[in-house]
Amino acid sequence: MAPLQVHIKHAGKTYDVQLDPDLPPSIFKEAVYAATGVPVDRMKVMVKGGVLKDDTSWKRVGPKAGQTFMVIGAAGDLPKPPEKPIVFLEDMADEDLAEALAKPVGLVNLGNTCYMNASIQALRVIPELQAALSTPAGTQSSSPLPLALQQLYTSMSRTTDSVTPTQFLHTLRQVNPQFAERARGGGIPQGMGGYAQQDAEECYAQIISTLRDVPVVGDESMGSKKFVNQYLMGQMRRELKCDESDDEPSTISTENVLKIECNINITTNFMLNGILESLSQKVEKQSPTLGRQAIYTQTSRMTRLPSYLTVHMVRFAWRSDINKKAKIMRRVKFPHELDALDLTTPELKSKLLPVSRRLKELEKERSERRKVRKRTKNPSAAPFVSGSEAAERADVAMAVDATILADPSHVGPNQELGDESEYREKEKKELEELIPEDIKSDVGCSVSGLYELVAIITHKGAAADAGHYIGFVKKNVFHAARGGVPVDDDDNDWYKFDDDKVSIFPQDKLVSLEGGGEDSSAYVLLYRSKALA
Repeated sequence: MAPLQVHIKHAGKTYDVQLDPDLPPSIFKEAVYAATGVPVDRMKVMVKGGVLKDDTSWKRVGPKAGQTFMVIGAAGDLPKPPEKPIVFLEDMADEDLAEALAKPVGLVNLGNTCYMNASIQALRVIPELQAALSTPAGTQSSSPLPLALQQLYTSMSRTTDSVTPTQFLHTLRQVNPQFAERARGGGIPQGMGGYAQQDAEECYAQIISTLRDVPVVGDESMGSKKFVNQYLMGQMRRELKCDESDDEPSTISTENVLKIECNINITTNFMLNGILESLSQKVEKQSPTLGRQAIYTQTSRMTRLPSYLTVHMVRFAWRSDINKKAKIMRRVKFPHELDALDLTTPELKSKLLPVSRRLKELEKERSERRKVRKRTKNPSAAPFVSGSEAAERADVAMAVDATILADPSHVGPNQELGDESEYREKEKKELEELIPEDIKSDVGCSVSGLYELVAIITHKGAAADAGHYIGFVKKNVFHAARGGVPVDDDDNDWYKFDDDKVSIFPQDKLVSLEGGGEDSSAYVLLYRSKALA
C-alpha cells in the first residue's frame, strides 16, 4: 500500500505527516516525534479503539488519506536545525569543493545509535561494496536494507554537513527488530525516544548478512557470485579429536565464517595469540566410542582467506557470579599489519607463502625508494650534522642508493629513479606469476595472507549493555575507496567518527585503543588484504 498523507493534532496545532501502512507503528511515531517534539516514550497517539501501540495492526486501524490523529504528550526539545545551512557539492566554488572533498562527514546520533553509526563508517571503507551497491542489481534484494545503505552512502558523498540517517535506522529496525528494543529503567536523555543501546558487532554482522544477495561487480564471467561470499567470507576447517580415545577417528567439517574471534583471558597480551587460542579449544561431548561424555580438542584453520578479514575482540562475557554480561577491559595489542598465514591450513599456507615472502621483500624496496625520492626532492630539508655522524649517514645513503638503483635501466647511483608506476607494474607481474591458478581464479580472496588494518570500531565504558561506540578509518584508505582527493602514502593518520563529530586521529595514538581501562577499546577490527602493486 502506498504511503498516506495524514494530519496529527497536538497542543492546538496541526501537522502533516506521512504514514506508511507497510511499516510498523513505531516508524509512524518517529515521524510524529520529528514533527511535534514529543518523545516516543511519552507519546500517546489516539486511534479507533484506543491508543496506538507498537504491535497494533494498521489493518485494524484502517487509516485513510487526510485523516487526523490526536497526539497526547509533553513535547521535549525539537531537533535543532544545523548551525550552518547545508551546501551541496554542485553549488560550491572550485576551491571550496577541493577542501570539502577532503573531509568526510559524520552521522547524527538518533538516540543510542552510535553502534549503527560506527558500523556504517567502518563498512564505507570497502570500495568493492560501494561499487556493488551502485548498480541496479546491487539494490534488488529481498531485504530493503541494501537500497537504504546505498541511499545513505550517496547522501554522505554529496554534502559536507553531518547526515541524519533516519530512513536507514527505520529500515534497520524493520529488518532486525532487535534494534528497536526499548531501554529499561530511567536515565534516557530527553528527546532520545527511549531506545536501548545495542551491540556494534551484532549490528555490523547483521548489516553484512542483509547484503548477501548483492552481486559482485565485474565481467560476465563472474556469473551469480555474491559480494559477501567473495570479499568478506572465509572458510574454516575444523577437526575434532577425542582426547580420551585413540581409537576414535577424527571428524572434519568445513564452514563459512564472516569473522574470526580473539578470545581474551588473564594471559592474553597480543591479538594473534588470542585468535590462535580461539582456534584451538577443548569441548565436551558424547563419545560414540566410549559411550559417555568425553573431552575433545577442536582445531580450526582457515582454508580460504577473504580480501577483508574481520576480527572480533571478544570483550563481553557472561559472568555467572553476578548473572550478567561484563566487559573484559584487559589491554590487548593489535597489529597494524597482520600476517595471517599462521591461521591457515598447511595446504593453503604453502600456496600463499611464495607471494607473501616476495611481497615483504618488495615492500622494503618500496620504502627505500621513497626515502631516496624525498632526499632527491628536498636535499636541503635534512638537518645539519657534522663530523663522523655526517660521514656515517653518507655511507648509508650511498649503500641504499646503490642497492635500489641496481636495476638495469639505471646506469649509476647519480641518475634519478624512474617513475614509480613502472616499478609497481613490473613487481605486480612478478608477484602474479607466483600465484597458483586456483587462488588466482578465486575472486575476492587474499593471495598473500598479508593484511593492513583499515577500520576499527571501539567501545567506551565499563558496562556491556551501555557505553559508547566510535568508528576509526585510515585516511589514505578512506579517500582511495571514495576516489576523492589523493592522500600522501606516508600519511598514516586516521579519521575518528564520533557520531557527527569527525576529527583527525594520529596513528601514534592507536595504541590508546588497545584497552586496559574504561576508555575506548578496540572491539571490531577490519583488515584489508595488501595490494600487489
